[in-house]
Amino acid sequence: MHVVIIGLGYVGLPLAQEAVRVGLRVTGLDVSQAAVDSLNAGRSHIDDLSDADIAAMVAGGFRATTDLAELTGDNAPNVTVICVPTPLSESDGPDLTAVKAATASAATMLRPGALVVLESTTYPGTTDEVVRPLLEKASGLTAGIGFHLAFSPERIDPGNERYGIRNTPKVVGGLTPACTEAAAGFYGHVCDTVVRAKSAREAEMAKLLENTYRHVNIALVNEMAIFCHELGVDLWNAIDCAATKPFGFQAFYPGPGVGGHCIPIDPNYLSYKVRAELKHPFRFVELAQEINSRMPGYVVDRAAELLNTDAKPLNGAKVLLLGVTYKKDIADQRESPARPIARKLLQRGAVLSYHDPHVASWQVDGRDIPRAASPADGGPNGTADLTILLQAHTEYDLADIAAKAHLLFDTRGKISGDTVHPL
Repeated sequence: MHVVIIGLGYVGLPLAQEAVRVGLRVTGLDVSQAAVDSLNAGRSHIDDLSDADIAAMVAGGFRATTDLAELTGDNAPNVTVICVPTPLSESDGPDLTAVKAATASAATMLRPGALVVLESTTYPGTTDEVVRPLLEKASGLTAGIGFHLAFSPERIDPGNERYGIRNTPKVVGGLTPACTEAAAGFYGHVCDTVVRAKSAREAEMAKLLENTYRHVNIALVNEMAIFCHELGVDLWNAIDCAATKPFGFQAFYPGPGVGGHCIPIDPNYLSYKVRAELKHPFRFVELAQEINSRMPGYVVDRAAELLNTDAKPLNGAKVLLLGVTYKKDIADQRESPARPIARKLLQRGAVLSYHDPHVASWQVDGRDIPRAASPADGGPNGTADLTILLQAHTEYDLADIAAKAHLLFDTRGKISGDTVHPL
């Protein structure tokens, strides 16, 4: 079996690794020559795979390329998996530019009887309404008869050491029952459990349901954090108490905003589909988006409020941001709330610095932000008037930070102390 994975990022590379591990022949196709050269040299560009992991893949037969012509004719794949980004467009709808380009590449490689799988998150109907027509027109083959077509939502959780490709159940939904079985057959090689959806549309919806569930519940506790502060209620303690209930409750926690690709972006695909086809809003999703998008501004307002209690204006105050990635213990900065927070602080005249053990340099709108030598030294601008904990990386000695900070704003509920102010 020859597998081609289009898109060698946080989704495509772990899949490639597991496919190589079970003895499949795997080729990665990507538009970035730099990424391809780096991978072929045994170097990783994502958190979840080390250089040693990539070197082992290369030793196991994996290779990456930007040249589509290498993957046609006798070298065409039996399986093509599309793992490319699906960002939001300027109108907050799904931007399928990369998906369409990857589909065109898949069509060029398509041979009779082959399987094409879309893993990129998108709205229900994309596999059938966008991918299928492009493949059929370019190849002259008919989906479900001449080739198999399916959707299988990616479930990658960057930085998660417990769950990966192998032990995370894999949902697959095909254009036809035979397409579903073809996809299940492939993923059965690399995943312990394969879950068959009714069709591609149900598989597409399952991914959006997973992320919308998190989006809405995070928005709930974010809004509660705002009014609990005004009411003088310790929401963090309330959540800990509620979490002792062994049924009917799952703990979600407030924060400075939501980041990564999934939560701030994916639910908007569902909202787009409901508006486009049913002509009415998906109010839960849109309200959750409004609340979660408000959090960076709320953090800055609270920062100004805390400085005022110390008789200092935000304009001219030295502010140190700790942790600028979107998630704990990884280097991934996609949609991190740290950037809009920094932007708003700069707009209001703050003298800004940052520290993050996973980020060697950091820019906001093209402006270099000075990096502190350590999370507790006050930053390169001198002792910080205010330190804001945005991401509680494991490497941080939180007690030491709390002891040395002049004024500490903890947006993650991880530190206690007289100088600490929780979100």
